[in-house]
Amino acid sequence: MAAPATAPPASSNLRRIVAASLIGTTVEWYDFFLYGSAAALVFNKLFFPGSDPLVGTLLSFLTYAVGFAARPIGALVFGHYGDRLGRKKLLVLSLLLMGGATFAIGLLPTHATVGTAAPVLLTALRLVQGFALGGEWGGAVLLVSEHGDARRRGFWASWPQTGAPAGQLLATGVLSAMTALLSDAAFTSWGWRVPFLLSGVLVVVGLWVRLSVDESPVFRAALARAEARRAEGAALEKMPLVAVLRHHWRDVLIAMGARMAENISYYVITAFVLGYATSHTGLSQQTALNAVLIASALHFAVIPAWGALSDRIGRRPVYLLGAAGVGVWAFPFFALVDSNHFGLLLLAVSVGLVFHGAMYAPQAAFFAEMFATRMRYSGASIGAQFSSVAAGAPAPLIATALLADYDSPTPIALYVIAAALLTLLAVGMARETRSRDLAAVEGNAVEGGPVTGEGGTAGPDGGASSAVPSGGA
Repeated sequence: MAAPATAPPASSNLRRIVAASLIGTTVEWYDFFLYGSAAALVFNKLFFPGSDPLVGTLLSFLTYAVGFAARPIGALVFGHYGDRLGRKKLLVLSLLLMGGATFAIGLLPTHATVGTAAPVLLTALRLVQGFALGGEWGGAVLLVSEHGDARRRGFWASWPQTGAPAGQLLATGVLSAMTALLSDAAFTSWGWRVPFLLSGVLVVVGLWVRLSVDESPVFRAALARAEARRAEGAALEKMPLVAVLRHHWRDVLIAMGARMAENISYYVITAFVLGYATSHTGLSQQTALNAVLIASALHFAVIPAWGALSDRIGRRPVYLLGAAGVGVWAFPFFALVDSNHFGLLLLAVSVGLVFHGAMYAPQAAFFAEMFATRMRYSGASIGAQFSSVAAGAPAPLIATALLADYDSPTPIALYVIAAALLTLLAVGMARETRSRDLAAVEGNAVEGGPVTGEGGTAGPDGGASSAVPSGGA
């Protein structure tokens, strides 16, 4: 029998939890996106000098991609301990790691000072950033999803997702202000360091808010049931990773496929476009940054709206609309950017991010609803972050390489369309999840224990997939 749904928390408590997740994810994404913007604008000159400008940009984006390679490792480590120890502790650790690495980048010597040691140190710090972000996302969205009112889970869980455009907005805004206030020489010499050093202040604020919230009640209940069974001499529960791969492998694959268009389109629209607009169309750095800045504000505004819509019509329809939208928009996007006109560039980026938001908004609730409580951090993180290695990590690199080989945006548009088709296939194979009760109890996934469920898979420690069949088709 499924347990009754947990009662909605007090609105003031829920808002505090949402604020803690949002501020934390904003800081983490600020740090992560700041690197991507700096990679497009200055890192090719400071850490990879002497190369052809396009080759330097490729090398710069290669270090950018290294951060994505570390995200699956972060997902595994943080997912494991987040499912064993709780969401809150791991979220504090991820914020400290990310903020420390970003602050250290602001202090790095350049190639002109220490030679080849400069890009090596830059790469090492990028790895720390990726490791931290790999653990951040799952914990932040689960903390809200497991606290929130099930009837509005899509809306509330979409707010941590706004941390991505908020971080992009903050990172791009600070860079835009620095490029506007400083000469090119001053920005390249020292101005680029200021946004990285500001991360230290943002981390202090994020920690203050994040430490004030309580652990997820759904997780606490599942942990209590697991401890009670252990006291009764029940068999040991499986490691979260093992349980996920045994009982939720289809959900993991669906989540990975769902992320392809979302990840690839986002980094083409926000990171690659900065270098493309400045080097291929002749627009200034300031113009390109301003376009991404304004579009990110719109992106922030539409994500909660898409999340609320997913509560009314379901996660899948909204997600499918977004995937189809970015695919259809790929060719018009580059046609507008090539116009060499700020207004059309802004339109291209804005529409692209609105469609992206239709995928990104329901993603938090969608992925959380796929997995059982005591493997939910691992499952959601693995599904989200392993796909980033094949999607977001190489997206700017592949786009830049395609531009170098063909001197045309057409192959890049086809690349985005291919990703959209893959996501349409994956989400089309999923089943709707919005009616699932995250606190449902349907069985135990312990060593030698039964796995039961009403048409789906049940999780360990009483955390069930739900009374709705598993997300795999």
